[in-house]
Amino acid sequence: MNTPARTASAVIRTMRPRQWTKNTLVLAAPLAAGLTWTTGIVLDVVATFVAFTLAAAGIYLLNDVIDAEDDRRHPTKRNRPVASGELSSTLALACSGVCAALGIGIGYAVAPQLAATLILYALLQIAYAVGLKRQPVIDLSIVAAGFLLRAIAGGVAVDVPLSQWFLLVAAFGSLFMVAGKRYSELRSLGSAAGTRKTLETYSESYLRFVWSLAAAVTITAYSLWAFEISSHAEINWQAISIAPFVVGLLRYAVDVDRGLAGEPEEAVLRDPALQVLGAVWLIIFATGVYAS
Repeated sequence: MNTPARTASAVIRTMRPRQWTKNTLVLAAPLAAGLTWTTGIVLDVVATFVAFTLAAAGIYLLNDVIDAEDDRRHPTKRNRPVASGELSSTLALACSGVCAALGIGIGYAVAPQLAATLILYALLQIAYAVGLKRQPVIDLSIVAAGFLLRAIAGGVAVDVPLSQWFLLVAAFGSLFMVAGKRYSELRSLGSAAGTRKTLETYSESYLRFVWSLAAAVTITAYSLWAFEISSHAEINWQAISIAPFVVGLLRYAVDVDRGLAGEPEEAVLRDPALQVLGAVWLIIFATGVYAS
């Protein structure tokens, strides 16, 4: 019999704390805009992070209930609390509703547009969970849209305009990560594993084409964006930032090609060199933004 502490632990694990790092994407738009980080801006961005974390946690809880049968056939996902029976489907659904409601409520308190973004995110992810995840290409697009909406949320929360290049980088960068995730799953599990319906449709060559194309567009859009936002400073820091950005993307592609990027956040967390590249890129880019 589960104790309250064990049940609470199961709920938190189903909310996938390791994946909360994805929600740091809400920092992207305020950083790119070069905002002055006043107390109000910081509080709004932190609240946006919390709101998206709760909304995403609600989706994870719902998704684990829907996917419980498939997860039991997966070598690692079968240990998830719902799939293993540690957490009941009823309690998981109740917690899902509470998390989603809290997240949208916090979003509305920050800005109505943020609440609308969170609602759109939730609707897309629910549609994905109940059926669209079985539709090739559509499933990639919806998961990528989840990353894109995180980046958009940071902009609407603090009311900054979103550059077309920023949106292209966020969109195709997200597609690159999602296609890489599917490629890794296909390489490690095979199409007949029964863990994801679309893996029966995709081939390694097709997914390689998608993530290669997405990477090329991401690099091109980032380069154009970097030159567009270049400051009048003596040193063109944004142009310099292209180098660590491209090297970091290529470094991540090594894990994709080896089939080790099934969980993007884990691929980043276990690669110190990739973390250093990310930090170097961030320092250079931020210097360029705030040097003008």
